Amino acid sequence: MTTTPTTDGVLVDRYGRVAQDLRVSLTDKCNLRCTYCMPAEGLPWLAGPQLLTDEEVVRLVRVAVRRLGVTEVRFTGGEPLIRPGLPGIVAAVAALEPRPRISLTTNGIGLARLAPALRAAGLDRVNVSLDTLDQARFSRLTRRDRLADVLAGLAGATTAGLTPVKVNSVLMRGVNDDEAPALLRFALDQGYQLRFIEQMPLDAQHGWDRATMVTADEILAALAGEFELTADPTERGAAPAETWLVDGGPARVGVIASVTRPFCGACDRTRLTADGQLRSCLFATDESDLRGALRAGADDDELARRWRTAMWGKRAGHGIDDPAFLQPARPMSAIGG
Repeated sequence: MTTTPTTDGVLVDRYGRVAQDLRVSLTDKCNLRCTYCMPAEGLPWLAGPQLLTDEEVVRLVRVAVRRLGVTEVRFTGGEPLIRPGLPGIVAAVAALEPRPRISLTTNGIGLARLAPALRAAGLDRVNVSLDTLDQARFSRLTRRDRLADVLAGLAGATTAGLTPVKVNSVLMRGVNDDEAPALLRFALDQGYQLRFIEQMPLDAQHGWDRATMVTADEILAALAGEFELTADPTERGAAPAETWLVDGGPARVGVIASVTRPFCGACDRTRLTADGQLRSCLFATDESDLRGALRAGADDDELARRWRTAMWGKRAGHGIDDPAFLQPARPMSAIGG
């Protein structure tokens, strides 16, 4: 089998999957210290010169959109709202032809203030992480007393028109696994779209244990005690969330079951880290350096060729169930969600 792609204009791998969704991490830093993500003292952050500049980010996104068929761009972190140039980056990407759909994954701190400017720049919608509605529990989980700021950010996103506003929740056994119904009721009352995410082996401490992970089946069982859930008849496509109608619809709830119900066969994502490394999978153990090529003077054709080659080598699946599975050296905060 050939080891290089032969199809120009798209990001295809050897299994026939086409990547159209680009996740771009803008920083590895975060203003929370979630226990399942990083230690209380934080991590060794990337030095400034290692990070892609705003102009470099926009150029690489432009290559992806114009030459490689990317139609969706999601900005992530760390926490992308702490990137000073975020509105300008969004505006530059929104000006591309063809224009991609642009979204943002955030912890919501500062979103109330920034939402109007981001909407004006061209941001289409947001995903906000929220694992608990209890203030004391939020403080223990994140090591910061900022629940009120996150709730304000959610409300501000709605007011600014960054809809649909999606809420991402991770349940942890013995920590917040009793909150599934309350989180769904909150989302329904506020008009948010809730997505539960199975905890994945991407913590900096490498302390993830499948035996203590709250599974999709457990989440659905907890919800079924208070809501009627029926399978969503809408075609799922490459969406990571499997969704159910709540009490007959139209409201829906989703579960992203990366561990127990992997969806690798339909994956359409490609990832760019804040320091310019390409990742073909969230759980990849290798990366391809675009920053070095870009700074060495590579033209857009060469950058696109390197991107296609990197994606051609994408594995069939993440292999979490394989006894030989190795957790990536980088934690989620450095990879981007």
